[in-house]
Amino acid sequence: MIDQKKILAIIPARGGSKRLPRKNILPIAGKPLIQWTIEASLDSKYIDSTFVSTDCSEIAETAKSCGAQVPYLRSDILSNDTATSMDVVLDAIDNYERSGQVFDFVLLLQPTSPLRTTGDIDGAIEMFQSKSADAVVSVTECEHSPLWSNTLPSDFSLSNFIPDSVLKQRSQDLPKYYRLNGAIYLFNVKHVKEGISYLSLPRSFAYAMDKSHSIDIDDNFDFSVAEAFLMNAK
Repeated sequence: MIDQKKILAIIPARGGSKRLPRKNILPIAGKPLIQWTIEASLDSKYIDSTFVSTDCSEIAETAKSCGAQVPYLRSDILSNDTATSMDVVLDAIDNYERSGQVFDFVLLLQPTSPLRTTGDIDGAIEMFQSKSADAVVSVTECEHSPLWSNTLPSDFSLSNFIPDSVLKQRSQDLPKYYRLNGAIYLFNVKHVKEGISYLSLPRSFAYAMDKSHSIDIDDNFDFSVAEAFLMNAK
């Protein structure tokens, strides 16, 4: 709770994963993947409830054993490839409100970001408070400037690949770019219900996270890199 406002953390964890089967509960650095996010949420000074939204009973049991709430299993409609994260968030808000639990803010935490820490979470919440924000979303600095990238034609020609105006600059003199890292999405519940995108809100802010905390696991390579970081942090 912050300023007497209640915060619901939602961890979406679908059972199906094409690239990494059973991804959300695969053991990584000695714990199921989802446990890293559950523990980071439970250790927060501000989060009132940590809820795992899943369609999988195995994930549900793992989440419960780690201390998260799993009062129901997500419907098949919300577990297919067309369902969005906001669909899952709205479903959670609706289910909690029907049980008499009302939250002011909702925090979406993807379980595929195991290096995101409690400090990152609390820092984002504190930014939300200090800026009287409508939304705070985590970002990280781009590994390489997007100005050094372009599409390629079918023959892979590099002609005009990088504009001369960019080539003449040293990389350290180029503007700093950031990307969404998928780790933290904090919203005001009323805006979620209204269907307003956080990018459309006038008081939406970026919370910058360290690159080492921003690995988002999508495939085996990401998994191996994240595990190396987690093992090194022990």
